[in-house]
Amino acid sequence: MSQAELSDVVRQRIRGLRQARGWSLDALATRCRISPSTLSRIETGHRRIDLDQLVGLARALDTTIDQLVEPVDDADVIIRPVRHQEAGLTTWVLSRDEARHGGRLVAKMRITPERRTGPGHLAVHPGREWFTVLAGAALLHLGDRRMTVGVGEAAEFSTMIPHSIGALGGPVEILTMFDQDGERAHAESSGDAPPG
Repeated sequence: MSQAELSDVVRQRIRGLRQARGWSLDALATRCRISPSTLSRIETGHRRIDLDQLVGLARALDTTIDQLVEPVDDADVIIRPVRHQEAGLTTWVLSRDEARHGGRLVAKMRITPERRTGPGHLAVHPGREWFTVLAGAALLHLGDRRMTVGVGEAAEFSTMIPHSIGALGGPVEILTMFDQDGERAHAESSGDAPPG
């Protein structure tokens, strides 16, 4: 991002924060001790923002200079997941690292009939898991129960119940969410790889 583009972003953020608070130019100008005409020229790009003015504006808008000048690019919005593959299972982690540390991991999984599930392959660990089927049909083994989960349906369960998710009659694609305990258990069971 060029200096001019960054300057435009800062100006837009100042104007946007002022308007979001319902403040006039006069109201913000009074709070940061600059004239309304200077503030107007800053917002419209007809005047450079001095560092001392930026400090005053950030303080008056109850934000930080870092937040005002933070560069804007796709990386703060777009997640480009990396594919992790093992026998019968492909996983794309859709959560950012900082979100994962907050206790939730979201992933897309493609499970094929080659994945070993059912008796002898059931996992138990603290936590909860939720998933919805995007395509195909999932076979959920939950304790002694076997349940089919179809497209558009969802399942949520305690992972303290022995469980596994497999494909029924062909590949299945699911969107799944683990809490922090579930993420840790799945990562440990697959050698610190993404959950599977």
